[in-house]
Amino acid sequence: MPGMMRTRRGLLAMGSALTLAAGRATAQGAGGPALRLGILGDLSGPYRDLSGLGTLACVRQAIADLAQAGTPLQVEVLHADHQHKADIGAGIARQWYDREGVDAILEVNNSAIALAVADLAREKDKVFLATGPATADLHGPRCSPNHVHWTYDTWMLAHGAGTAAVKAGGDTWYFLTADYAFGHALQRDTARAVEAAGGKVLGQARYPFPQTTDYSSFLLQAQASRAKVLGLANAGTDTVNSVKQAREFGLTRTMRMVGLLCLLGDVRAMGAEAAQGLLTTEPFYWDLNDRTRAFTKRVLPQMPTGIYPSTNHAGAYSAVLHYLKTAAAMGPAAAKASGRATVARMKALPTEDDCFGPGRVREDGRKIHPVYLFEVKKPAEVTAEWDLYRLAGSIDAEQAMRPLSEGGCPLVRT
Repeated sequence: MPGMMRTRRGLLAMGSALTLAAGRATAQGAGGPALRLGILGDLSGPYRDLSGLGTLACVRQAIADLAQAGTPLQVEVLHADHQHKADIGAGIARQWYDREGVDAILEVNNSAIALAVADLAREKDKVFLATGPATADLHGPRCSPNHVHWTYDTWMLAHGAGTAAVKAGGDTWYFLTADYAFGHALQRDTARAVEAAGGKVLGQARYPFPQTTDYSSFLLQAQASRAKVLGLANAGTDTVNSVKQAREFGLTRTMRMVGLLCLLGDVRAMGAEAAQGLLTTEPFYWDLNDRTRAFTKRVLPQMPTGIYPSTNHAGAYSAVLHYLKTAAAMGPAAAKASGRATVARMKALPTEDDCFGPGRVREDGRKIHPVYLFEVKKPAEVTAEWDLYRLAGSIDAEQAMRPLSEGGCPLVRT
């Protein structure tokens, strides 16, 4: 992809949300008209290391892997920063669909923006690959024939770490919650899981997002609750700072930290000393098995310096690979003609990739794959910089996701 800037500053300049311009990268190949993908992510905010240039690297790897397998396609990639502002994110998405000829938008790691993009994709008959947002409403009441919900969701995260923590004795909870759609949904779904497992929620503290960096007053409220578990209904640098400050205040001596959307890069940023014992749920870990290690070896040279692929990055790779396989099977012209037809075909074809293994896209648009419970290792157990997780359990693919009957998706026949 000649001419693509690798620095965050260069990409931010090209992907300015003020001008609605975007960084462009092209993978040349045979196979009909070019498909256009738009990565709408966080390049400068609290999720930048889980998103940003790492997602671009993994999308490029999906294109390269498909070509290596004998299915080269012409693919153009645009990239822009939504800045966690609904009007900016929706404005970029609308311009991409209306004026830039983008066929599929992916990532959108902000649930409020993701719901707006899902509505636009349906209105414009385009594709939305929701690899970054967590709200389970995307495959529930807000499901659509034009989008798929790929990597994780609030129900999955809640029923993984939440249920496991209660079973391990953490039967009283207090929540520290980012005050927007994602945080609300994650707290709601986790509270239900905790109560269903026999636990009790003692309280909550919601903080302004994304401008909060000092959590001291909220953490003192949590400590005063005497709950056994502090559920972190946030993500990215918010989670990192929450855990670091919780350790400084001594909360980790009396409360177990549960990162409800805590990814490997977050744990590395915290450090094993601060994060040891933290419980988290992820569908991907670079050192999980031979296939995840092979993927990591391929993509690591393209990743930003010092960053290993996260679950978010893996989700982008997996979704784009399946989308491109589907487009190749249909023919690029047919895939460009109707997002609805493309998503229907994505549901009909089984998924297969090195990040998540075999799987499928369910009727409600939810991607189905196994999920794993990880506990952060003690510092003495860490053998390398990114060797941070101990596998604590696994959840079968069909049990890891919310049952179809409980989601309220109007696409599901009852």
